[in-house]
Amino acid sequence: MTAIANLEQARFNMIEQQIRPWEVLDPTVLHLLAVTRREDFVPAALKAMACVDMEIPLQNGGKSASTAGQCMLAPKVEARMLQELHVQKHERVLEIGAGSGYMASLLGHRAQQVISLEIDPTLCELARSNLKKSGVYNVEVRHADGATAELSEGPFDVILLSGSVDHVPASLLAQLKVGGRLGAIVGDEPMMRATFITRVDASAISTVQPWDTVAPRLLNFPHPSRFTF
Repeated sequence: MTAIANLEQARFNMIEQQIRPWEVLDPTVLHLLAVTRREDFVPAALKAMACVDMEIPLQNGGKSASTAGQCMLAPKVEARMLQELHVQKHERVLEIGAGSGYMASLLGHRAQQVISLEIDPTLCELARSNLKKSGVYNVEVRHADGATAELSEGPFDVILLSGSVDHVPASLLAQLKVGGRLGAIVGDEPMMRATFITRVDASAISTVQPWDTVAPRLLNFPHPSRFTF
């Protein structure tokens, strides 16, 4: 079997054995995962692992341990976050944590426009290059700290945090349109919750936390002091 055939089989197995069992059943999401080459967004040394049920480290050629902001989330987590957000073709999306650009690519195929922020300059350039090679032109990757960036383009229809936070800052919620949705992984190890927030009106939001997972921290987002007296 050729390397290409091996990767196609791995992608099929990823969808059927990891993603469908995690209740990702939206046919448009499954089709997008089938046609998007995840291996084009991982370090060359880990290309064969692109569809494995694991986080993929992105720094140092994929040889470092996964750290905050420096890994791709597991495929099933990415897929279910994408499904839960219900991104539509007319919508504008903000992503925090571009990484290598894979999730931004998926979002770009479903949205009108995506702005993806990446705090690491090397990863920022990598994401831009990967998206260009993949023919995704409605995604803008910016070198910026998603925890403090001020964006004139807001508010957005969808905001996705591609990593975990202790809590969702009010500054990000303020960037959400009425009817808009925000997805994040919230909490502390060993248990975090996938959290989806919808802005109901100018002063009200609704929150659901439908499943548990764990993900590396996004850099620089606030967390409460652990000191006790």
